[in-house]
Amino acid sequence: MRKKWIAAALVCTMGVTSLAGCGNSANSNASTEADAQDTQSDDGVVTLKVWSEESNFDFMNQMIESFKQEYAGQAQFDITLEANADSEAKNNALGDILNSADVYPLADDQITGLVAGGALYPVPDADDVKAANDEGAVAAATVNDVLYAYPMTADNGYFMYYNKAYFSDSDLATLDGMMSIAAANGKKVTMDWSSGWYLYAFFGNTGLEFGINDDGVTNYCNWNAKDTAIKGVDVAQALLNIASNPGFMNAVDTDFMAGVQDGSVIAGVSGAWNAATVKQVWGDNYGAVKLPTYTCAGQQIQMSSFKGYKYMGVSAYSKYPEWAAKLADWFTNEQNQTLRLEQQDQGPSNINAAASDKVSEIPALVAVTDQAQYGTLQRVGNSYWDAMSSFGSTMAAGNPKNLELQDIMDALVEEITQSVAG
Repeated sequence: MRKKWIAAALVCTMGVTSLAGCGNSANSNASTEADAQDTQSDDGVVTLKVWSEESNFDFMNQMIESFKQEYAGQAQFDITLEANADSEAKNNALGDILNSADVYPLADDQITGLVAGGALYPVPDADDVKAANDEGAVAAATVNDVLYAYPMTADNGYFMYYNKAYFSDSDLATLDGMMSIAAANGKKVTMDWSSGWYLYAFFGNTGLEFGINDDGVTNYCNWNAKDTAIKGVDVAQALLNIASNPGFMNAVDTDFMAGVQDGSVIAGVSGAWNAATVKQVWGDNYGAVKLPTYTCAGQQIQMSSFKGYKYMGVSAYSKYPEWAAKLADWFTNEQNQTLRLEQQDQGPSNINAAASDKVSEIPALVAVTDQAQYGTLQRVGNSYWDAMSSFGSTMAAGNPKNLELQDIMDALVEEITQSVAG
């Protein structure tokens, strides 16, 4: 989720080329070399390293054990888990490409950069994987007609969690209304303004323009526009109004969850990865819904979002790429996507798993699906992230230096659109 890009072009010019080159040829060379090594285990043991969020270790170990049972007699396995943030998969894989995990989870926005850096092993059983999974999930992992990762979930977006003890259905329509109820009860509605992933929500449906250029590295952006129906300064002022509301709190994901657990937070913007824990804490009062509208320039604007998918990728430099591919396929097959759905309330990309009645019974999955119509796939250049983090901090703090809002927006756009990050 909160993701930072190393621009693909920079990856190709800053040392990765000495290891892998840039583009499909690098994957081909690495894959050929790795295939040749796949049967060269001196002691007959297939050793694989898997990255995972530490909070998922128990669940991942469960699937690793079932994998070993499935392939018992075909090989001996030494499969280890190493803690790694999913959001940092691309950075860490490209930062030490020869020693990265053999198999690791990643979000769809990281795939292009990993392919450009020669880090991903193409999916060998692509036709079967394509047939089994959501068309959008397959398309988002395909580069130059080659599938580079195994679809795992179709719920990588965000929405509004809420405690039903405080809100009726009609209360959820507007952010103003939700904050008013929170303030009246001495509670908070939260959102993470340190991340451009979330802050995009306030810009996406305003008519202002933003995206990545054809070079795949730099951004275009007119969020400082003065002559549009909704101006950049209108959004900035709306954010300042929200920040000053006693019912709102700027909070990163861990603080949102801490507030849910201690009772200080009764609603917050987050994603499906927190659904199981929120449900455990709030019980029958657990609710989730699409994002509300917010007040901007005297209008109610539907909050937007980034949306996407999550995958399992295989390193092009794995010593055992065929077994690594089998393991990635196992992590993401119908059986284990169903297990994720049942145990962690995660939305499947597998067509059969997604057809389960349970999907419609999980508020978080219904909410992320409803919100998707107002969202867009995240495709941004690296300079966006630090610029938005700084901007969000200024807004959350209430513009402490009393800068002119137009100057703030001009500086934001200049940073977002700069040709080289940093």
